[in-house]
Order: sequence, then C-alpha cells, then structure tokens
Amino acid sequence: MPLVSLTPMLREACHGGYAVGAFNPVDCASMKAIVEAAEELDASVIAQLSAKTVVYYGHETLAGWMRELAENSPVPVALHLDHGKDLEMIKKCIETGWTSVMIDASDLPFEENLDRSRQVVEWATAAGVGVEAELGEIVGVEEDIVVAEEDAHLADPDKAERFCRELDLGVFAPAIGTAHGYYKGEPNVRFDLIEEIFRRTQTPLALHGGTGLPDETIQRCIKLGCAKVNISTNLKHAFIDGFCDYHRDNPNDYEPLRVLKGQYDAMKELLKAKIEQFGGAGKAADVKTSTP
Repeated sequence: MPLVSLTPMLREACHGGYAVGAFNPVDCASMKAIVEAAEELDASVIAQLSAKTVVYYGHETLAGWMRELAENSPVPVALHLDHGKDLEMIKKCIETGWTSVMIDASDLPFEENLDRSRQVVEWATAAGVGVEAELGEIVGVEEDIVVAEEDAHLADPDKAERFCRELDLGVFAPAIGTAHGYYKGEPNVRFDLIEEIFRRTQTPLALHGGTGLPDETIQRCIKLGCAKVNISTNLKHAFIDGFCDYHRDNPNDYEPLRVLKGQYDAMKELLKAKIEQFGGAGKAADVKTSTP
C-alpha cells in the first residue's frame, strides 16, 4: 500500500493500548528489514531517518526506496523525518513525499518553539503529512544533536497543554526523563509527568530513548499514553555487529551478499523482537490508513 502518515497509526495504537515501533534505518537494506519484520508480524511500522542520513543520501533517494518497499507491502508504513531542525529540510521532505516529519525546536524558548512548530504544521497539514514536535530537551546524543545532562530539562505540563492545544500534532514528544543512546545509569523516567501530560493533551506521545530501557518501564510508558517508541542505537549495533559477527564466524567467505544477509538477519531479528515487545504484532488491520 502507499506510504501513510503516522497520525492514524498512533491514534489506533492509543486506542488499542500498544505502541508502534519507530526505527532509524541507515540504508535500503535496513529499510527493507523494517518493512519485512512488520509484514511477518502483521504490524504497522515507522521508518524514521535522521537529518544526517537525509544529507548523505538525499530526500528523493530515501523517499524512492521507502515508497517502493511500502507499495509492495500489505502493512501500513510511514516515512518520518526524525529530529528535523532545518526548516528547509523539513519543507523538502514534505514536498518529496515523506508522510511525517518532526520539528525539533526544543532548544528554543517556548514561544519560538511554538511559532516554528506552527509553521511546520501549516505546511504539513496542506500536504496531508503528520507532524511530531518536542517540548523540553532530552539528554544524550541523537545523531549530531548533543544535549548535556546539565542542559536537559523536562516538559512543563502547563506548556505542554497549550502546545498541543494550539498545534494539530500526530504525536507529541515531551522530555520525561529518558535519554538518547545507551543508559549509563538507572533511567529516571517521570511516569507521573507522562500521565499528566497525556491526560491534559490527549495526544499520542513519543517515547524517545527507547534503547536500553527495561521492559517494565516501556510497558508502563505505553499504558500511560506513549504510542510511538523510538529505537535507533539498538538498530545501529545490530547493523554493525551483524556484519562483523558473520565475518568472524566465516573468515574465508568473501561473498558480499552472504555477509549482507547475515547483517540483514541480525537486524530483522531485533526489529521483530521490538515490534512484539511494544504490542504491535497483529495490529496492522486496525489502522484506518490515510494517504497524503
């Protein structure tokens, strides 16, 4: 089917009490692994690309790969820009067929964040594209975005309520104590904050920093309103380790396609485990898809 917006996916996930996996691929093979894992589990899925991946391959190339994979698939697939800060990049994604975009202006003062996010929502709404926006700053490293612990701050519920009231968001990403990358200590997730923000906004929430969170933490976050769980670092490790592990176990095999198959299988195994963990298996038919 054609690529779809994440908006109907996450609305259904909220109603159904599960979350959709949002995975960061780095090439066409990892995109294919995402779609095939979703197909085998009959699940909706989000492939989200970082800004630096967009710079590396180009908007049209990535959209073309993903469009072909989705059109040959029976499950709903969204193509999403993750942590977009450059308005021109976001606009070009919308113009070249991406079905969802994230505007991350969380490092700006509240009013500037709101104004910049509103501009993106206007562009996206006209094109039938879903929008994610962030409030507060999430600690850690996400691609080339680095937020030190002393600079991170949690989302304010009053501001979150106004933010979501004034913006028609497909998903809202408040900073609630998670971190990008692997956790170096015990994560301090503010479940009370998640619960209050969802109650006051009634907007599906994104759980950033899903890699390394204990399962009980993820399940509790999903029950409180997190309908999108981001996995980036886990997939990067499977991408590298899958390749290296195959070559270690088969040191004399220099047939590239067999090595790539080992890498692909490692990624797909991880992806299927995460989709099942988030409760999305068997839920593809629940999504009332809408094409841009």
